[in-house]
Amino acid sequence: MADESKDPFVEMFEDPARAQAYSAGPPAFTPGFSDVHKMVAILLEERLPPNGDVLVHGAGGGLELEALAQRHTGWQFVGVDPAKAMLDEAETRLGSLMQRITLHPGYIDTAPAGPFDGATSLLTLHFLDIEDRIDTVRQIAARLKPGAPLVVVHQSFPQKPEERARWLDRYEAFARANGVPAEMAQGARQGVGGMTTLLEPEQDIDVLRNAGLTRVSPFYRAFAWSGWVGYAPG
Repeated sequence: MADESKDPFVEMFEDPARAQAYSAGPPAFTPGFSDVHKMVAILLEERLPPNGDVLVHGAGGGLELEALAQRHTGWQFVGVDPAKAMLDEAETRLGSLMQRITLHPGYIDTAPAGPFDGATSLLTLHFLDIEDRIDTVRQIAARLKPGAPLVVVHQSFPQKPEERARWLDRYEAFARANGVPAEMAQGARQGVGGMTTLLEPEQDIDVLRNAGLTRVSPFYRAFAWSGWVGYAPG
């Protein structure tokens, strides 16, 4: 896996103040954010036993860990994230739920081998270029039991210039409609607009398949965001 130790996005999330403020961001910028967590849980429930083990990639902040752990009191979790400040925030947020959660600082290639009954990667993979994205998904899949589900959600929308601008406008407008101040919404739009790692949804499907997942299918699409579920081979 490529060396991401100087990744500016990781450095951004290492800021304790930003980590503390993180929890307000995803609901404001991601349509149906709480329902995304419900859909993710439903997709996992199709395959996981009552005492299932779940690998959560990009777990900093603890939002999906909290939602899944509250919904399923028998599940155990390993959360992986390279930003210590975000993991610290997750630990604070999760409180007594930490009895069933292990937080692993680092990238997926150093995570426990499992095997896990299921995995998630939410609001994370869009930070990686194609090669690192394929490698990361492959690393997650290698830690899953045969046939176990991996659920992913991240920014993925048309990338031709005119279409890209239109979807970025909608991304900003949604945040404003949720009460995000205009300057902050514009800044977020500029940040996303400056990213060079974003892919078309069709490219993202190819990434998941090239990483070895089977039966990849979409379950979520909302403005700049898309989600899929795929299954480990076997």
